[in-house]
Amino acid sequence: MISGIINLKKEAGMTSHDAVFKLRKILKEKKIGHGGTLDPDVVGVLPVALGKATRVLEYMTESGKVYEGQVTLGFSTTTEDASGDIVDRTPVDVSLSEAEVDKAMASFLGSIEQLAPMYSAVKVNGRKLYEYARAGETVERPKRQVSVYEYKRTSPLIFKDGCCSFDFKVSCSKGTYIRTLAVDLGIRLGYASHMSFLRRTASAGLELSDALTLNEIAEKAAADDFSFLLPLEYGILSLPRTELSKEAATEISFGRRIELSQKDNLLAAFYEGRLVAVLEKRGAFYQPKKVFL
Repeated sequence: MISGIINLKKEAGMTSHDAVFKLRKILKEKKIGHGGTLDPDVVGVLPVALGKATRVLEYMTESGKVYEGQVTLGFSTTTEDASGDIVDRTPVDVSLSEAEVDKAMASFLGSIEQLAPMYSAVKVNGRKLYEYARAGETVERPKRQVSVYEYKRTSPLIFKDGCCSFDFKVSCSKGTYIRTLAVDLGIRLGYASHMSFLRRTASAGLELSDALTLNEIAEKAAADDFSFLLPLEYGILSLPRTELSKEAATEISFGRRIELSQKDNLLAAFYEGRLVAVLEKRGAFYQPKKVFL
């Protein structure tokens, strides 16, 4: 069995599940999972864990994400992105200024509430929202609290055919709907809008510039080159870190609790540079939640 983290560059036209299915065939490894789903049309970083590294997937999913994309004001779509059918048009006044756009974007910083898009995999009464949407049915959609750390325009405004497009960068917590950010930004500016392009440039500490495509991974695996596998320590980069003494590491290896001065609820515990365990705070002590020795 091989173990490790893969920084996969998911290409457009496939679901995250499709990408994992293909990796199973390429690497002949059944125990594979991904951290943080990407929509089929979105290109970008998809963290993938193999073998023992699947035990840290939950911490990879919890970490923040960075995206780059494009908002188009002027019309909205059923799916909130470029793949959907047009549902509303509002010609954009060319007097719209960059300052107005920047002010509206800044208003989304911090903790915000989002309504799940109809074309999403969120389940309501056992069915995914996109199943309701495709059947032409309406249902009350759940709301969620998310955090937006950065949301800024990265290009000039481009006016064409009654629309206005501009590039953006957003850094946010897990579960943030970037499509919905684009739509809500348009509403705040008084226009129908959608997300016309998106790529994820960072997730779980992994960068798009270092990511490999399925074809590149297949070529390396065929040559018995598994240098693309990252150690499972990459899966816990979002957790606070502590270095254990030899005695404490031994106690943890036996599943015993230890006393530490930290206050964090979860800790990634290391001994001599190697991940020993994920510890969970219980009262005045920390007890092992997952042990990797």
